[in-house]
Amino acid sequence: MSLSRRTVLIGIAGAGSSLVLASAGELDRAFSVHDPKATMTVDHSAWQRFLSAYVVASPDGVNRVAYGRVSGADKAALKAYLGALQRVKVTALNENEQRAFWINLYNALTIDVVLDGYPVTSIRDIGGSLFSPGPWKKDYVSVEGRKLSLDNIEHDILRKVWRDPRVHYAVNCASFSCPNLLGQAFSGATLDRLLDSGARGYVNHPRGVRVEGRRLTLSRIYSWYRSDFGSTDAEVIAHVAAYAEPKLKKQLDGIKSIAGYDYDWSLNAAK
Repeated sequence: MSLSRRTVLIGIAGAGSSLVLASAGELDRAFSVHDPKATMTVDHSAWQRFLSAYVVASPDGVNRVAYGRVSGADKAALKAYLGALQRVKVTALNENEQRAFWINLYNALTIDVVLDGYPVTSIRDIGGSLFSPGPWKKDYVSVEGRKLSLDNIEHDILRKVWRDPRVHYAVNCASFSCPNLLGQAFSGATLDRLLDSGARGYVNHPRGVRVEGRRLTLSRIYSWYRSDFGSTDAEVIAHVAAYAEPKLKKQLDGIKSIAGYDYDWSLNAAK
């Protein structure tokens, strides 16, 4: 990864650093540390080049990835980007830079895992076990000496440290029903704008929120992570209504309960 004069990767870990398996509580505490005065940023230009080349905005509103045409050179560049991220001292960044770092790491790692297993019809076909399908629990990377899985990044760091439900619209699980993988890399400067954009895009697409008559069906994301969106149906509905466009907001008016949830795990592959 190239470094510009204003964008740096900081805190390279020593080659002799030991890797440790950390509990969820340890990760929460370790990565809640930040430097509010830090002005340094992480270079995500390699990830941006990948997104620009291979994320396809489809007419149905779902962003897909052209896994089948990713070149060998770009696969190598993606792995080099992931390697560079693992050398960042993330706790020396400010909060927005940290959040952008973790979101980009999660999304880039997910794409890398899919590319290594491609062709598949679903990310759930990669790794895992009979009782826990998918690659989410395997330790793929290490940051500041701690081995991390995709689940660690999402659930033990992003969700626990910042407790912002918009994170669910930012991390992409390579599936049709997942919120879009945006065509723009996250940065500290664009974080809030992209989080809001992701929320609006998903809420106003039928795979996120669907109203048929007075029947409300939501993505199963709102069931799996219910506590992030609200403790009652009314609170979850209020959350999605906050991002709803006028037509959907009108449809939601007066609906008091959620009728059901669904989710399509098909790979978000461009045809």
